[in-house]
This record gives sequence, structure tokens and C-alpha cells, in this order.
Amino acid sequence: MDTLIYTIVTIAAIVGMEFIAWFAHKYIMHGFLWNWHEDHHLPKHEKEGFFEKNDLFFLVFAIPSAACYIIGSSTPHFWLFFVGVGISIYGLIYFLIHDVYIHQRFSWFRQLDSPYSRAILRAHGAHHAKREKEDGVSFGLLFVHPKYFRKRKSW
Repeated sequence: MDTLIYTIVTIAAIVGMEFIAWFAHKYIMHGFLWNWHEDHHLPKHEKEGFFEKNDLFFLVFAIPSAACYIIGSSTPHFWLFFVGVGISIYGLIYFLIHDVYIHQRFSWFRQLDSPYSRAILRAHGAHHAKREKEDGVSFGLLFVHPKYFRKRKSW
């Protein structure tokens, strides 16, 4: 029974992180921490070096994950450990889709040809079409608005 509960907690944390990441992207990264995120919206030829200030957000999201691991392992609230696992899994998914697949920061594999894959690329492309912090669109990563599944650019 514990395995089922911990699996559900882990999956809920992964799904919940998509909404937390959406909120953080829209209101924090495109808000008061725009100075960290701004370089991520620059074209490749305008960037200096491999790392971006935007990469600091990986550390920010690692803090609650690490806290959940520590608190979950050292208190009777062991389920918190699996919240940390879910946050970590979401971070890995985010890294693989966003940095490896979409932005090709590592040439580990080529872009896929599926409706979902094309929708993710269209949505992210629409997001990056705006170089300023205001009037942004498509702040999520995994849950893509249905309009991005259409071939025509109606956004």
C-alpha cells in the first residue's frame, strides 16, 4: 500500500511542478527576476558562452527538492521524500525537453516528428518570438495549448 501512495505522491509532484513552473515562468521569470531570464530570450549569436543567467533557476528549483529529501528522510513525513523525487524527475524532464530537445544546447538527439513534438516546438517558438518580458505567451512546457497542434500560425 505504501508503494502505491508514494507512486501517487511522486506523480502528483511531477504534474504539480508543471503548474508551478508555469507560474514561476510567467510571474517570476517574466517579472521581478527578468534580469536572470532575459539572456535566455536572446538569439544564440548574441549569447556569450555556454551558460546563461537563466540557468540559475535550476538551482532555485533544486532547493525545494533537496529540502523535501532531507525533511522526508529525517521526520515521520516520509511522503515528502517522494515529493522531492517528483520535483527531481520533473527537473530532469524539463532539462531534456527544454535544454536538450528544444534549444539543442547538447546535441544528444535530433528533433522528433510527431504532433506533440511539433506543438511543443511551435509553442516555445511563439514564446521566444517575444524578446521582452511583457506580452509573453505559452509559459508552460508539457501542457501545450491545442492551437499549437494546428499547422497554421494562429497565435
